[in-house]
Amino acid sequence: MTFDPGPILNLWTQPIHDLADAVQAFSTLYTDPVVVNGSPVTAEQLIQRAVALQGAFQEVHREVLDVCDAGSKVALAFRLVGRHVGPLATSAGVLAPTGHRLSLRVIDILTLTDGRISSITMVADELGALAPLNAAALVN
Repeated sequence: MTFDPGPILNLWTQPIHDLADAVQAFSTLYTDPVVVNGSPVTAEQLIQRAVALQGAFQEVHREVLDVCDAGSKVALAFRLVGRHVGPLATSAGVLAPTGHRLSLRVIDILTLTDGRISSITMVADELGALAPLNAAALVN
């Protein structure tokens, strides 16, 4: 069976209205806690991150670029595109809303335990997304 990224991407981009429902939904796909880039993150913290991401973008479009399914390990490459309307946390700090379309390429390496995601190594091409907005540049 091939890994289906749809349910995960939906959790992160569909509006969250009820915390208890969201915890239940995230807990069906993620262990609690899940290890993200080496740090344990609870379901409620994942939901806070999803709400922040949803607040940063409007008119969101997701495009799965590739999925490499090795059973207990899955590599998921995708693009998240939307109009940047709220603060966006980046490695370089928080980017204030620009109103422009922003395209963020992401690769998630997922470790699955008993059918749920127990660990994520996430890498985003933030420079590639921020440079066209003049929000980041190389300095000589």
